[in-house]
Amino acid sequence: MAASSNIWRCAVPVATVWTSVSSVRDIDAPGVENPVHLVKWLEALPYKERVDLCNANRIQTQLLFGEEVIVDEIVDGWAKIVAIHQPSKKDSRGYPGWVPVAQLKEGGTNKFKNYVIVTADKVQLWSEDEKPLIVLPFNTILPLQDECSKFYHVDTPNGKALLSKIGVEITTSSTTGNPTTMDQAVAKGTAFLDLPYLWAGMSSYGYDCSGFTYNMLKACGIIIPRDAGEQKEAGQAVDKENQEEWQVGDLLFFADDFGKAPVRHVGLYLGDGKMIHSPQTGKTVEIITLAGTKFEEELCGVSRYQAKLG
Repeated sequence: MAASSNIWRCAVPVATVWTSVSSVRDIDAPGVENPVHLVKWLEALPYKERVDLCNANRIQTQLLFGEEVIVDEIVDGWAKIVAIHQPSKKDSRGYPGWVPVAQLKEGGTNKFKNYVIVTADKVQLWSEDEKPLIVLPFNTILPLQDECSKFYHVDTPNGKALLSKIGVEITTSSTTGNPTTMDQAVAKGTAFLDLPYLWAGMSSYGYDCSGFTYNMLKACGIIIPRDAGEQKEAGQAVDKENQEEWQVGDLLFFADDFGKAPVRHVGLYLGDGKMIHSPQTGKTVEIITLAGTKFEEELCGVSRYQAKLG
């Protein structure tokens, strides 16, 4: 069945984008409901089942509350979508996959002068009569309608709501935070040290390697491709052999076969020969020294992004 309206919005704090409807296992049920029980889902996943999300190619990416998607068709309660703010060669319009219709709300949003972006790890969304609704993760962006001394009044897929002025800031962009320097991307990344890795993760409940870099740059005013290999190609190339040319916030890329295979990993350069990254299932966001590690041997590229300031 074709969708009656092309643009829909994510109506839960985090919606997982699945490769196909058949990708969902019984153990994944809490993650495909509305209300979504993301913590319950992730905490119940043993290591083997977490790895299987990747090895069986079950999930593709994730959406944040209010994020717009194109809905191409609806089949048995599932929507075939394209995440339009996550650039990908898989589809010229954005990142494709499947999301439960129950986690989406039909209709896009009008253009607003300003927006509110979550800058804290997580914040509470409140009803207009100041009752707690849902918890929103880092980098959630919602249109700003009005403000009072205590709250920002925001437009959401589920109606008007309130955000405390603590842990958020105003941005003029509907897709990114305010433009700033790349050292701030690294600084923001350090707030997530020890956060468990999640394949296809795009929220402060868990990032994969390219989801981590995508989101730290998004927070600093830059939209980059969703996947690591495309992130490498889209940035300004920097001499990988001359570490003195690297700058804090450059993206470092790695590949098997001593860097000759396709890109398989990405991290952010911290300076002084160090990197911050989200490594793999079973590990957490960490800072490492590159020298003497497999990453030193597998480095295949360095790319630079810079926000347009002023």
